[in-house]
Amino acid sequence: MNKASQMAGMIAEADRYSRIVEEFPPQDRILSRILERQTNRYRERVLLKCGDVQWTYNETFAIAGQWAQRLSEAGVAGGDRVAIICGNRPEFLQIYLGCAWLGAVAVPINSAFRGAQLAHVLSNSLPKLLVVEAVHRPILKSLPEGTALPSLVWNIEDDGVHDASGQTLNTGAEKSAAPASQVRPGDTVAILYTSGTTGPSKGVCCPQAQLFWWGIYSARGLGIQEGDVLLTTLPLFHTNALNAFYQAMLNGCTYVLEPKFSASAYWRALRANKATVAYLLGAMAAILLARPQSPDDRSHDVRVALGGGVPDRFHAAFLERFGVPLVDGYASTETNFVFASPIPSDHPGSMGYLIPGAEACIVDADDTPVPDGEPGELLLRPIEPFSFATGYFNMHDKTVEAWRNLWFHTGDRVIRERDGHYRFIDRVKDAIRRRGENVSSWEVERVLTEHPSVAACAVFAVPSEFGEDEVAAAIQARPDQFLDPVEVIRFCEGRLAYFAVPRYLRFLSEMPLTENGKIKKVALREAGITADMWDREAAGYKLRR
Repeated sequence: MNKASQMAGMIAEADRYSRIVEEFPPQDRILSRILERQTNRYRERVLLKCGDVQWTYNETFAIAGQWAQRLSEAGVAGGDRVAIICGNRPEFLQIYLGCAWLGAVAVPINSAFRGAQLAHVLSNSLPKLLVVEAVHRPILKSLPEGTALPSLVWNIEDDGVHDASGQTLNTGAEKSAAPASQVRPGDTVAILYTSGTTGPSKGVCCPQAQLFWWGIYSARGLGIQEGDVLLTTLPLFHTNALNAFYQAMLNGCTYVLEPKFSASAYWRALRANKATVAYLLGAMAAILLARPQSPDDRSHDVRVALGGGVPDRFHAAFLERFGVPLVDGYASTETNFVFASPIPSDHPGSMGYLIPGAEACIVDADDTPVPDGEPGELLLRPIEPFSFATGYFNMHDKTVEAWRNLWFHTGDRVIRERDGHYRFIDRVKDAIRRRGENVSSWEVERVLTEHPSVAACAVFAVPSEFGEDEVAAAIQARPDQFLDPVEVIRFCEGRLAYFAVPRYLRFLSEMPLTENGKIKKVALREAGITADMWDREAAGYKLRR
């Protein structure tokens, strides 16, 4: 395709997304109005495929109203929180749709959360109802003694959702449906908890209109077309998989939800579902490339894949082997899909370019803008109302801190290059990104210091062979105490999400300290993977999940 044809195609795509936006005036950028309008258009087209379950647009519309009615009958009202601990199953979306229709607030919880971290989410969000999948019920036993659970608890079994008495709450054609509540675009539809960076997990308040704009901006970045089949293996408790549902709904597509990422089954699932758009983050592309080559590597219909966080060295190899270009981009739960690359990327491994609909600024420690080519913290703010999150739930101090000076402070060190593309450098604060998950060094350190033989510790990132980071911990034992690395890892299991359990342990007689007595993490990070580090994977230790 020559440059003129490519430009014409880009203009046509931009016009198409502009038309979609025009079809939804601001007051209609809520789930119930989106679903109503799209159902009138697509009716018997399949919207959701999840295992053996399929929902048409008509059926999805009915399901939303029916589950809103079930929630209402249980005593859930507008503004009430409904916590969900569930894998990628249709029941997750049933509860979410019912909440959004009713005006209640869905609180998806990472199923890997344990102990104090899970207790914090529950005590912070104060849910009226907890919906938990049977396979995840044992994690409730990890809660500290005295942790209060909601008075209402529903269970997801093999045959669907059950209330506390065991009665099945599944819906059908004969079930009544609640009328759509008069929610507003700025009303919170979901609270999504980050894994934290320097403190307890924060609940990001996502308004109804933010999910609408996720569906517009992400689809535009990926070049999604009407009739596409979008397949994701990412978990629904993260914004990526949740907003992909809106991408499908707003663009007349089919959304295919797989239980989890499996490198051995990934391309088979794409072929079986005739998927045209896929979603990969960070290490996933590297893991797929590490598998043996197959004659079927290009036997699929995938036209494009999200490649956020995929290192630049993997882009060309992925395109050559699988025939799929990776789209660079940048997004956060608090913001939106605000940076995207061309397809294929002209600067592989970068963040791409700022999209229409957002403003960005790179600043120093005093919020003073820095010139192009110099690193600083990335600040963002929306142009469209309620296209970003509105703050952190029940954490007013953290909201003021992050949204100070009328900009959202991302905590990311970024460079804006002179040609307008942006490049991620690292986190301003001490964050660790492992296999698509944010790991709070603060939370890992808190668990380690609970060990009776640990005097001090510091958790930091070291490079991973798959891109992103691995979790390392430097530990100083108490006087006359010996620390066995396997025993330390076992201590962490059950107290931390599996992805937060350190891979590397380094035992030191003294911690490097700054002039004011704080542990000098920068020295530990710069040392990287040292010869005296114990490597859990090299030792053959298998984590329990």
